[in-house]
Amino acid sequence: MNDTLVLLALFFVAGFALIWMGLHFGSRWLARRQARAAKSAASELEGMFIFTESNRIMTINLVVLISLPVLAWVATGNLILVGACVVLAFIAPRYVVRYIARRRLRQFEEQLPDALLMVTGALRAGASLMIALESVSAEGKPPVSQEFELLLRELRLGTDFGVALQNLERRVPLPDLLMVTSGMALAREVGANLAETLESIARTIRARLQMEGKIRSLTAQGKMQGLVMSALPLFLVLVLRVMEPEAMAPLFSEWYGWCTLAFILFAVAIGYHFISKITNIDV
Repeated sequence: MNDTLVLLALFFVAGFALIWMGLHFGSRWLARRQARAAKSAASELEGMFIFTESNRIMTINLVVLISLPVLAWVATGNLILVGACVVLAFIAPRYVVRYIARRRLRQFEEQLPDALLMVTGALRAGASLMIALESVSAEGKPPVSQEFELLLRELRLGTDFGVALQNLERRVPLPDLLMVTSGMALAREVGANLAETLESIARTIRARLQMEGKIRSLTAQGKMQGLVMSALPLFLVLVLRVMEPEAMAPLFSEWYGWCTLAFILFAVAIGYHFISKITNIDV
């Protein structure tokens, strides 16, 4: 009897120690990971002229990481959905920042032809390149005006023209901008007509953007069909859950039902991936 009590006490102490170590080291790892992610996100947002504190981003991440799984458990009681929400809460901030970056690059690309035509008009009116760039930074819209303003600040501080253009290429990694900076550097070195070069580049970029717009309009129906077909199985599961709760109960309460749901989600994700690949045409 005494040996049994001793073994139970040892198991209890060992289990308590393991739980304490897991919570202690897990919380420290989570805090370090969230701090690194928040710092990286704040740095990337600062590069896009979105200024915020890393502590605020870390607080938002922690709130989402705790509240999203709790809401999923209260709403469904499904451990698979709770685990998916935990994974989603971990990776969502990174994809949100990437989405903002892609959207900003898209806006820059759409505004670039008008900015080049503005520079061309100023050059043909007899203004220097610096004055032409100042007109873009003063009269343009973000993000084009922000990037050209930063380019002008670097030039005013004495940065070499080629180095300033390379910094602009690094901040805005677009092939169209690479054509613009190459044309500016070439015109500065060999004395070519910069106004005609920029105007030709602006026409090329605008024609390509028009072609991409036509392709997006033609593939919009296919993309919508992909969304509808991907959402249809999930919608049918929810409808059957409401209409036949007893028949659908094992799907949400038993392990084989969870495996079935996981396979359904995996198959839907694979199908949507291939549909998006077919409808995503790069010009």
